[in-house]
Amino acid sequence: MSEQEPLRVEHRPNGVTVLTFDNPDRRNPMTRRLTEQWQRTMQSLREAPDLRAVVVTGTGPAFCSGADLGELADAHGQGLPAARAHLSAFYRTWLTIRDLPVPTVAAVGGHAVGAGLALALACDLRYAAEEAKLGAPFVQLGLHPGMATTALLAEAVGLPRARELLLTGRLVSGARAAALGLVHEALPADQVLRYALDVADEAAAAAPLAVRLTKSGLAQGQPTVEQALTWEALAQPVTVTTDDFREGVRARQEHRPPRFTGA
Repeated sequence: MSEQEPLRVEHRPNGVTVLTFDNPDRRNPMTRRLTEQWQRTMQSLREAPDLRAVVVTGTGPAFCSGADLGELADAHGQGLPAARAHLSAFYRTWLTIRDLPVPTVAAVGGHAVGAGLALALACDLRYAAEEAKLGAPFVQLGLHPGMATTALLAEAVGLPRARELLLTGRLVSGARAAALGLVHEALPADQVLRYALDVADEAAAAAPLAVRLTKSGLAQGQPTVEQALTWEALAQPVTVTTDDFREGVRARQEHRPPRFTGA
């Protein structure tokens, strides 16, 4: 019998793809095998014309425990240039989820630690179990943070809170993470995935081009009002010319849900 793949991929009829880390006995570490499968999956999703949203979750007690420490230790013996090349490729592979043109949602039903937290932060939206533990304890391992955690954490909670979490390596509960803005909402563990799927379904039901252009605009960071006006003057006229816009107007006038086709 072949070994089970560490990543399960489910394509739902409404265009939502669910990615589930499935190595619960080891708390879903980012092994070399999982990283290779993740790379192939991201490439496939980037090329999927009917993709509407992506949900990332994990089985067992952890969302993702981060890099495989054994494999990370192996990099130590490679020397500095080789270690730098290895880790840079590792970071960039996992952060390709930011390149997907559709909304991405992290359903953090268990612990998200180190690079596992960075992956959740790389998603557009995050929902966590109230009792889950989240944090970036790199300094507690003698490591500098990696996978753009210094930027992603500061983007989520602001630089002062990011300093506190990174310089101490402190772990916080899902409930505390929600209070800090690290996740959008904390829920009972058995409700996290269902809630994340509901959010993804909402995004999938919206007009695809409008959603993709909105994500592109938000990816520019915090623009000035003038920068926002410039982008919106380019993007909104594109959507005005679509069949989906006409369908949205008709649906509003007829008091019914719209049926968007992406045209």
